[in-house]
Amino acid sequence: MKIGLILGTLVLVALIFLYEWPRINRTQKKEKVVFVVLLSLGTILAMVLIWNPDLPGPTQIVDYIYKPLGRMMEK
Repeated sequence: MKIGLILGTLVLVALIFLYEWPRINRTQKKEKVVFVVLLSLGTILAMVLIWNPDLPGPTQIVDYIYKPLGRMMEK
């Protein structure tokens, strides 16, 4: 089941890449690098969340970090 979701995600990412890559001009090297990096990071994040959906979100991490600070400031 998870393998199918991962393969589906990879197909969608490939379609996004094939659609957007020709639209970026050849002279825009930095834009191409940023596009590949962001698409890769998004793909990795999607696969990690498919494989382990119980990972804490960013708000839970911020809450974990700042909750003790909030308690200290209340006193």
